[in-house]
Amino acid sequence: MFPRLHRPKKNIYLDFAATTPVDAEVVKAMAPFWSKYFGNPSSLYKQGREAREAIEESRKTIAHIIGARPQEIIFTAGGTESCNLAVFGVARNNKNSLKKKYHLITSSIEHYCVLNSFQALIGEGYKTSIINVDDRGFVKLNKLKAAVKPETLLISIMLANNEIGTIEPVMEIGKWLKNINAEREQKGLTKILLHTDACQAAGFLDLNVGALGVDLMSVNGSKIYGPKQTGFLFVRNGLNLKPMVYGGGQERGLRSGTENVPGIVGLAKAMEIAAAGTKLGNLEIGKLQKYFISKLIKIPGVKLNGPEADGQKRLVNNINITVQGVEGEALMLYLDSYGIAVSTGSACSTGSSDPSHVLLAIGCSENDSRGSIRLTLGKTTTKSELDYVLKILPPVIGELKKTNCLVSDNF
Repeated sequence: MFPRLHRPKKNIYLDFAATTPVDAEVVKAMAPFWSKYFGNPSSLYKQGREAREAIEESRKTIAHIIGARPQEIIFTAGGTESCNLAVFGVARNNKNSLKKKYHLITSSIEHYCVLNSFQALIGEGYKTSIINVDDRGFVKLNKLKAAVKPETLLISIMLANNEIGTIEPVMEIGKWLKNINAEREQKGLTKILLHTDACQAAGFLDLNVGALGVDLMSVNGSKIYGPKQTGFLFVRNGLNLKPMVYGGGQERGLRSGTENVPGIVGLAKAMEIAAAGTKLGNLEIGKLQKYFISKLIKIPGVKLNGPEADGQKRLVNNINITVQGVEGEALMLYLDSYGIAVSTGSACSTGSSDPSHVLLAIGCSENDSRGSIRLTLGKTTTKSELDYVLKILPPVIGELKKTNCLVSDNF
C-alpha cells in the first residue's frame, strides 16, 4: 500500500505512444458524418454517394501524403488489423502454392500484432525467422540477409519501435531487396515483399512509400491525434492478398463491411495535420526530449534504454528508462497518484507481469525490464510539465525503495 500523502491536482499526460487525444480540427471534420451525411457508402442514392465521395477524397488525401495511388489505400480498423492483413494476406495468398513451405522474416522487437501473427502461421505450416537486434534495438542486417531463403515471401520490419523509439533501417532494407528481387526474378523465384509497421513513426518520419521501398505499410489513426479504431494498409498495385474479413467486398474485397465514414474522414484529416506539422513539431519535441533525458539520467539508478536521442536513430518523442531496483508498474501507479501518466511499455501489454520482450531483446535483464517505464511526449507537452516530473520522480523512487516496492527475482 502506498502511504497517504497529499497529492497535488495535476494532469500530466506522457503516454502519447499509447494513444493521443483527437485533434479539434479532426473532430470538426468528422462532425457532419455522424448524422448529416450518414448514408451507407455502398448505396447509389444521394446519401450513399455523399458518403462514398467523402471516403474517396480521404483516400486521395492519404495517398498523396505517402506518395501512393488512391487505389493502394485500404481502410481498416487500426494498426493491428492492418498488420494482420499484411502478414496473413501475403502468407495465405500463397498457401500450398506449388506445395512449397513458404518462409517469412521479422524482428524480435516487433509489436505483438506482427509477432503473434507469425506464431499463428507457424501453426499453419509456414517457416519463419525472427531476427535479433543489437543493444540499441537496431535489426542486425547481416542476420536478416543471411536468413533469406528461396522460399521467402515476406519481410516485416517496423519503421520505429513503440517501446524504445528505435528507427529501423527500412529504407536500406528496401534498396537491398530491390537488387535481390531482380536476381530472384532471373532464377524464377518468388519476389520478397517488404512490409513495415509505421504506426509509431507516423507524424514523426517521412512515410513516402517509394522512398522507403515498401510494398505494404500499416498506419494507425489513434497515434496521430485521429480517432481510435481507424487505420489503413498501403498495398502496392499488383499485389494479391487473401482477405481476412468476408462480406460485401468493400475495400477492393480486402476488408468487407460498411465503412466507418466519420473515422475515415478523421483519419485523413489527422494525416493531413501530421504531415503539415512534422518538421516544426519534431524540432520542438526533440528539444524537450533531449532536455528531459539529460536530467533523468542524472537521477541515481536511472539509465536510458535504446539509442541516443539525435533525431535520426530514435523517435523524438520517446524516452524509455530503467529505474534500477524499483518495480516499473509500482512506479507507474505511484506517478499516477501525482497526476502523471506514463506506461511500463506497450499499451497493449500493460498489466502483464511478463518483462518487456523488447527490453529483453536488447539485452536488459528481467529485473531491469520490470523496472522500466516509457515516457512519450506529445505536441501539448511543456517544459514545466517535465520539470514537475523531475521534481516528483526522485522522492517517489526513494519512497518506493523504503516501502519495498522493489523488483524481485521471484516477481
